[in-house]
Amino acid sequence: MPIRRYVPEAHRVTVMHALRIGFLFVALIAGSGCASRSAQVRPSLDDMQVVAANDIQVPDADALSDARPLADAHAVSPPGEDAAVIEEDLALVYGDAEVWDPWEKQNRRVHRFNTVVDAHVLRPLARAYTRALPARIRAGVTRFFRNLGEPANAINHALQGHPGHSLATLGRFALNTTLGVGGVFDPASRMGLRRRDEEDVGQTLGTWGWRRSRYLVLPLLGPRTVRDTLSLVADQRVAPLRYVNDGTTALALQALEVVDGRTQLAAFDDAREDAYDDYAFVRDAWSQRRVHQIERDAPSE
Repeated sequence: MPIRRYVPEAHRVTVMHALRIGFLFVALIAGSGCASRSAQVRPSLDDMQVVAANDIQVPDADALSDARPLADAHAVSPPGEDAAVIEEDLALVYGDAEVWDPWEKQNRRVHRFNTVVDAHVLRPLARAYTRALPARIRAGVTRFFRNLGEPANAINHALQGHPGHSLATLGRFALNTTLGVGGVFDPASRMGLRRRDEEDVGQTLGTWGWRRSRYLVLPLLGPRTVRDTLSLVADQRVAPLRYVNDGTTALALQALEVVDGRTQLAAFDDAREDAYDDYAFVRDAWSQRRVHQIERDAPSE
């Protein structure tokens, strides 16, 4: 059970108000989408851009599996891509990263457990979610949760030595929370405040000098390092859903966030299925991406 701390009433009201308005608007969009189903609307590139180039959700948190690719009903998987080509592409994007994995035996056990949970729980839920909601509604849900993370992003930008990025991120949060109906829409991008990459305390510690850390796979949470595991405590302190007072509402929102995040890993499932060693593939891809994130955030000298 999470340890509760005192939070000013105004903060609680603000968070709850944004949550309620955001989900009310999602419901209204869903209703209007059903009424105009005969006139098919093509979602904009911004709406469909759930996974951007700098935001590829390579194994993160609670969604790693050996399961078959998750796809929409009409999606067609490309003919068998060679695993070597996939790994080569990842290397070109992220470069080579040395992985410190002294606990590989234990990590492999946890990885297998996570894979089973994903295949039997998360993947089926994500598949049902994908089939039940149109892409533009799912994109709105994704933007809603990303908007909730903007204050934490702003704090980490500042701690990493990027005050300009921090102020721009706070500006995005203010605009999208108000004009964007709790973050369901993204008017800030149309006004020139483009979305930046998500940040966390683990990345901040990395930019401060803690670059090398032991690889660790956590039950349900997936790949981490010791550095990133310790940073989870700080990350949770600024997580907005932590301050939702109603337990049922908080649990429902957390579950929706997990399922929404799992749907964004569908493209990565293709590469995993072709990998000779799934554990090594996930570990190396995740580690390469993490190194890229930290080097990108490090202030220039």
